[in-house]
Amino acid sequence: METNTTTLILDFFKLDRIFIFVCAVVVIVFFVKFVNLWAEKLQRKFTGKRLFILQITTIFSFVAYLFGVMGVFYIVFKPTKEVMVTVGGSAAVAIGFALKDLVGSIIAGFILLFDRPFQVGDRVSFADFYGEIKSIGLRSVRLQTLDDNLVTIPNSKFLSDVVSSGNSGALDMMIVCSFYISIFEDIQKVKNLLHEIVITSRFVYLEKPVAITFEEVAISNTFAIKINVKAYVIDVKFEKAFLSDITSRGNDILIKNEIKRPV
Repeated sequence: METNTTTLILDFFKLDRIFIFVCAVVVIVFFVKFVNLWAEKLQRKFTGKRLFILQITTIFSFVAYLFGVMGVFYIVFKPTKEVMVTVGGSAAVAIGFALKDLVGSIIAGFILLFDRPFQVGDRVSFADFYGEIKSIGLRSVRLQTLDDNLVTIPNSKFLSDVVSSGNSGALDMMIVCSFYISIFEDIQKVKNLLHEIVITSRFVYLEKPVAITFEEVAISNTFAIKINVKAYVIDVKFEKAFLSDITSRGNDILIKNEIKRPV
């Protein structure tokens, strides 16, 4: 019985079949990479659909890798029922223990794709990291921070930890910029000045409202007015540029109008 099992397995995993299988997998990998490169060109051409193209490409890559490899395996090796029982039964336990974390991450990847707590292109906060989701793969999610560091996080981590998405699949996202002024200043005048700064920014998305709120806070044993300027950036990739634009031009206009700041 043991000899028959060994013969069956050796006959199944012939070198020529293994070679064809490896070549087919390499073709799948290069094909997916080609599609991703083509998608990047489309993103540059149709910037308004950038996140949609990213999301479609991610789902395509995920499906192509998983089902493509499974399909090639079945076509090349043509496993019979006896082979499936013999190989599957003996390997299932060993593979299950060895790859339990990988299998868990793959299942988590499916959940992330269809439950969609975030999408490719979203700006998210996770643990101590904040940045843009660059890809959702079979094993992990890649997040690029605003310092241009690429962080790789196992898919399974997102099922148990809290993650916050800033734009939830949309191109635009709310940005909050804070200013502090003396409690003796004319609040309405300051509001008008900062509102003008925001709506004239080349990065602002005016299809959504601009809000300017005020609150009294304690700073260095004195009181001041904290101003929160809330507006939407036209594309999340301009997040820092928009924040810098509002901060620099806002400070300039406050100085020119001799608006006192807390010391």
